[in-house]
Amino acid sequence: MTRHAVVALTLAAAVGGLTAPTALADSTPVPSSTSSASTVPTDPVITGVTVNGGKDVVVGTTERKTFTVTVHGSDDSGLHFADVDLLGPNVGFYTTDTFCESATACTTGFTVDPRRDPYNEGFDLSNANAGAWYVDTLVDTNDGTSLYTRHAGGFRLQRAARLTVNAAPEPVAKGRTITVTGKLTRANWDSYRYAGYTGQTVTLQFRPKNSDTYTTVKTLKTDGTGNLRTTVKAATDGYWRWNFAGTTTTAPKKATGDYVDVR
Repeated sequence: MTRHAVVALTLAAAVGGLTAPTALADSTPVPSSTSSASTVPTDPVITGVTVNGGKDVVVGTTERKTFTVTVHGSDDSGLHFADVDLLGPNVGFYTTDTFCESATACTTGFTVDPRRDPYNEGFDLSNANAGAWYVDTLVDTNDGTSLYTRHAGGFRLQRAARLTVNAAPEPVAKGRTITVTGKLTRANWDSYRYAGYTGQTVTLQFRPKNSDTYTTVKTLKTDGTGNLRTTVKAATDGYWRWNFAGTTTTAPKKATGDYVDVR
């Protein structure tokens, strides 16, 4: 099976006037990254798209992220070839093409590099590219028919997050005060560093020593530098952690639990 792929990032105007979605607020719904259909028509049809195995695409500050996009469809002669475009905020655009591996599926790969990549027209991601992305596709069938589908699927291209926790003192006498601190940061694609994520809702969770389940104890917001700080009463041995649910532009993150011995 022969396949080839070319990845490029350019303005939407360079691809026949396609317009990428504008940057979306963190509360904006995002189309599902997977979809399917049960019928098999004789005319060509795109039944869905799977991006990165149904998961959001999360990128840090230094490492490239490679993922696959599979276009699902059907035709009485079978699918033959597919052009796949990814369109996102701030006129973000990636494109590639591939021969289909089966009569109903065409899979190709994409690579997103947070840093300037001389092999990708010298482009690097900016923070404005984070958020909701869409998949457009043009598929050729074995009998020469072509079908273009706009917004056949969607996904989130997100900035990676980091979250720390420290619960002290350790050990602590029962009934005394435990101070729990931490910091929420996220990848900055403009400076290639992690910076504090301010004003974000984060929950403080606790898991008893002999339990596998965390429960939420408090809900806080990060301060102007991404820091977190609160106090709780020591009751029993267990693990304390911060939990960030994520936003459209930034991936969720749970801190590794910090164990406190209560005596």
